[in-house]
Amino acid sequence: MKFKYIYALLTLVLALYFVPAVAQTKHKGKKPAAKTAAKKPAPKPPAKKTAKAAQQKSSTSLGDAVAKAAADTTKKGKGNDAIQGNLSEEIVVTTAYKPVLADAVKIRRNPDLEDKTPFKAPLVYIPIDKRLELNTSIKPLDAMKRPAEQDSVPTNNYVKVGLGSLKTTYGEAYFANGRDNALQVGGYLKHFAQNGNLYKQNSAKEEAGIFGKSIGELNNISGRITYDYNSNYFYGFSQFNPPVTTRDDKQHFSTIGAEGELAKNYRDIENDFTYALKLKGYIFSNTYQARESNLVLSGFFNQTIKQFYAGLAASLDLSTQKDSGYSYNNSLIKLNPYIKFQGDNYKIDAGVNIVDQFGFNSAFYIFPSARAELQVIPKYVRIFVEAKGDVNKTSLHDFAMANPFIGQNIDIKNSVDQLDIAAGIKGTLAPGFGFKFTVFRNEIKNMPLFVSDFNLATGYNRFKVIYDGGRSRVNGLNGELDYKASEDVDVFARIEFKDYQMATVAEPWNLPKLVFKGGTVFKIDNKISISGTVTYRGGVMDPSPLTVGTVTRPISIDAFVDLSGAVDYKINNRFSVFVHINNILNANSQRWLYYPDYGFNIFGGVGYTF
Repeated sequence: MKFKYIYALLTLVLALYFVPAVAQTKHKGKKPAAKTAAKKPAPKPPAKKTAKAAQQKSSTSLGDAVAKAAADTTKKGKGNDAIQGNLSEEIVVTTAYKPVLADAVKIRRNPDLEDKTPFKAPLVYIPIDKRLELNTSIKPLDAMKRPAEQDSVPTNNYVKVGLGSLKTTYGEAYFANGRDNALQVGGYLKHFAQNGNLYKQNSAKEEAGIFGKSIGELNNISGRITYDYNSNYFYGFSQFNPPVTTRDDKQHFSTIGAEGELAKNYRDIENDFTYALKLKGYIFSNTYQARESNLVLSGFFNQTIKQFYAGLAASLDLSTQKDSGYSYNNSLIKLNPYIKFQGDNYKIDAGVNIVDQFGFNSAFYIFPSARAELQVIPKYVRIFVEAKGDVNKTSLHDFAMANPFIGQNIDIKNSVDQLDIAAGIKGTLAPGFGFKFTVFRNEIKNMPLFVSDFNLATGYNRFKVIYDGGRSRVNGLNGELDYKASEDVDVFARIEFKDYQMATVAEPWNLPKLVFKGGTVFKIDNKISISGTVTYRGGVMDPSPLTVGTVTRPISIDAFVDLSGAVDYKINNRFSVFVHINNILNANSQRWLYYPDYGFNIFGGVGYTF
């Protein structure tokens, strides 16, 4: 390889120096060429004998040879300029040519014909069993179970006891098995008793019960057994015209009840089939000979098909009612087939209510059962209309809970809601601020009314039940507001106004036209809770005659306002104290004729949770 480069370099040097040297040599006549002494170069320090130094020495020797050959040629007159005859002087080049790197690019290199195939190893790879994640985005935080705060750890049981004015005694207890997603078992006890300022103005209420609920994979089963005992005296009479003798007997109402329910668990799937079955009943009795037993079997099944539901609700209501003057079998069968359509902005329920009454009185009814809702402002306001009818079974138990001063042999007659029409608006004006307003018109046959059945000569001071035999009409308005500003502030209000148009009786005896109830609950520092309620009931009329001069008219019972409040203070996680104040205004109010309510009273106590 070295000989190739030396040969190429020698050829280039001869071409570059020989031809220009001949062209630049000039002659003047036949004068001998002048000898010019060349300056000797400065001595150089000896260099190491390397391959590069040898190559430079070879280049210098070749240059000197070319220069000598050019000089000889000039002397012989064989150059190009000598042939043309225009040389005037002779130039001798005494310096050797040293090529530079820029000239090296002019050298033509022959291709390398050697076969040099690079070796490429076969590619072998193994995938990593791990997902590669991009680190450019923020990773979400993994959910971590929040440790329970000491104050928020639920307790399973609590007990409250208290004493107060009017010989008030209060007690309440609740027991449960604790937090369990599949089984809940518990029980409760309640007691409340007071003695008023009037003779025999005593009352007491006791309640007890146990309950349980089991949740399976498909269904849940729940049930309860309860016992209620209420007692009071017939202490009412006219303070301005007291009877010679009074029959202030003690009355009590005892109720043993039980119920059980089987229902399918909710599942968020399309076209789901749901069902429920419930069995409940009670046995009611009072001090005298009144007895009532009731057993109700009810249930429904419902099939969902896309946006509408089809189903059937049914119930079998069996009752026997006894007193000293009668023994009745008063039972009902109800069927309610329906179809419901539901969308994002509407909801329509269409069906009929079929009622078959049998026992001491037989009748068959078919009523409409329809309801429609339309959303006028999404998520805020909905309007609704409905039309329905039903048969309301007369119950001795319900009468006793509404008026504890009823007498014996209460007349039994079922009332009929022939057509109830209502329309209204409901929704949410702001977060936590809900409302509902309804205007209605009801048409009722055999409307029940409590009226006094006093006989002051014998000291008999009881109430009885009469019925408006025709079709009574009731027009009215219901309004509800509930504002929950936060977890610590809750305000509510309810108002009901009714205008009665009676068919066979003169007045809606002992039925108020206006009732208002409002209240609020405040919590301070999770320690103090303050609550208060205010109730207004409009005036009513009772048919008991009142003679003023020569005019006899029914007795009016004035309207009243009842204001009550309560304060609860949490001492620690276990103990708390409470104070309840009733009838703060000490109004001389009465809900039933000659039976005034309890005056101002206060009671308090302590509570313990565990």
